[in-house]
Formats: sequence, structure tokens, C-alpha cells
Amino acid sequence: MVDLERQERLQIMLTSEELDALENWRFEQRMPSRAAAVRELLRRGLLAEGKLLAPGSKSGAYGVLDAPAEDPPPD
Repeated sequence: MVDLERQERLQIMLTSEELDALENWRFEQRMPSRAAAVRELLRRGLLAEGKLLAPGSKSGAYGVLDAPAEDPPPD
């Protein structure tokens, strides 16, 4: 069996409006999956609340498409 870095699973329920907002943000940010988008939004929220000290790597770094030529917008 493969040893995964992420060993905990979190299951959540969303309203259709929340899912639409998540999907729209995900596509605007070119995130490769819903899970990557949720992890990035969670990381940003924890950083904003001062609960996360290390910024970690961006989920967008794992995109399946080439990055745009211009610099990405700041966080």
C-alpha cells in the first residue's frame, strides 16, 4: 500500500451556493482539484486567523496546466 502524506480524511457537506463559489474560485485560481482548493482556502483562513505559522506550498503549484506568463497575484 502507498504511504500517503495526508492520512486524515475530512468529509463535508456544502450547499449548492457554497459548491458553486468553491468551483468558481477553483477555476479562477487554476486549482487541479476540489480538494486542493479546499486545502488552500483552509490554509489561507488559518493564516488570516494567526493559527498557522508556516505558509506551506501553494496547491496551485501542482496544477495540470502551464502557469500563465505573468506573475500570479499576491495572497
